[in-house]
Amino acid sequence: MALDINQLRRWIGRTEDAEDVATASPLACLAATLDRDDPEPETGDPVPPGAHWLYFLPRTRQSDLDGNGHARKGGFLPPVPFERRMWAGGRIRFLSPLRVGDEIQRQSEVLDVALKDGKSGPLVFVVVRHRVSGPGGLAIEEEHDIVYRGESGGGQASAPAPKEPPEDAPWQRVIEPDPVLLFRYSALIFNGHRIHYDRDYVTKHEGYPGLIVHGPLIATLLMDLFRRHNPDTPLGRFDYRARGPIFDIGPFTVAGKPEDNGQMASLWALDHLGRVAMTANAETGDG
Repeated sequence: MALDINQLRRWIGRTEDAEDVATASPLACLAATLDRDDPEPETGDPVPPGAHWLYFLPRTRQSDLDGNGHARKGGFLPPVPFERRMWAGGRIRFLSPLRVGDEIQRQSEVLDVALKDGKSGPLVFVVVRHRVSGPGGLAIEEEHDIVYRGESGGGQASAPAPKEPPEDAPWQRVIEPDPVLLFRYSALIFNGHRIHYDRDYVTKHEGYPGLIVHGPLIATLLMDLFRRHNPDTPLGRFDYRARGPIFDIGPFTVAGKPEDNGQMASLWALDHLGRVAMTANAETGDG
């Protein structure tokens, strides 16, 4: 299928609505996956930052999945004719807490579709805005950047990220990205993308050196690192950008440091070779 960016841009303005209930069970499962010692969540407890990704899950029929495990394109998202799809980053504002037991709504809109030239070939960026509301009104506003990449030669998929990590990192945690961790997170977000669990597919078909750690999992681990060092401080904003992939071929590190007298924090993830794979900025909220 040829790439017609003008046709794809017709998806700008397309919207989608979803409803859910902020149940406790996924939060308990996420806490276990992150190795947290949280008590069992109860009705009225706040939903932690990043856990909103556990709700409004896709319910694509098995027969409507592509060979890569994703839903076939051309519904809410534009039918970009590239098979490789990744989270490029996002910007999240936490305006008020969602709470366990809340009936919640999400309004999504395609904000932009753009064609750019990358080192490995053409890239299509799709920006989607999500607005998540609860009984108290708008709770989360998020812009999510998705990147689609065409076929490229072997090895280009794992090119190192050029950005150097900061030298000082008082907050650090080493993560072992074994297949069990990746499987559990895929199950939590009902993500069938085979790059996260099918080693034959990801190495032989897509040319990567190993299973790929989910972008939202890395972002969640960075938010979790902030929470571990600021347990009583609400998160007001979290902006993150993927710089390169992380594979399951070695441990990776999430790290960070406080800024502006603790009102902000710089966060980053390093792959198994110490290369920056994701950067993020966090700002505290009003609670």
